[in-house]
Amino acid sequence: MQSIKNIIRDNGAQFYDSEVVSENGNKIFRVYITARDGVNLDMCAKISRIISPILDLEPPVNGAYMLEVSSPGIERSLKKDEHFRGSIGENIKVKLINTDKIIGKLNSFNGEALEIIEEDGEQTKVKLEDIDKARTYYKW
Repeated sequence: MQSIKNIIRDNGAQFYDSEVVSENGNKIFRVYITARDGVNLDMCAKISRIISPILDLEPPVNGAYMLEVSSPGIERSLKKDEHFRGSIGENIKVKLINTDKIIGKLNSFNGEALEIIEEDGEQTKVKLEDIDKARTYYKW
């Protein structure tokens, strides 16, 4: 995977995440990329063409699959430390293990906990270990 991350970086983007999903009976290996100036279709197609032969030699999953390279989108999952660090100042939704939900602006992240300024102005600290799911969101 490191060689793929290097290829993505060499083509003006950063590796964000990857996942394997099943849709309509097909396995899909998705590689999500981000870029300072945004991700476009040409960038995704170029990176896909470059990494596809590498994945043919070192398949990411067993059996047949399709490769997709795309942006994680404006509303993206936050799973890794770098995801949280890169989202400071953005609106996020957090679902806790106890099923509570917190919505607000990510104010800080120290590697172990988040500080969220909720919509009512209240500051809430949340430990990573208490988070079930987190994602950015866009107010439409």
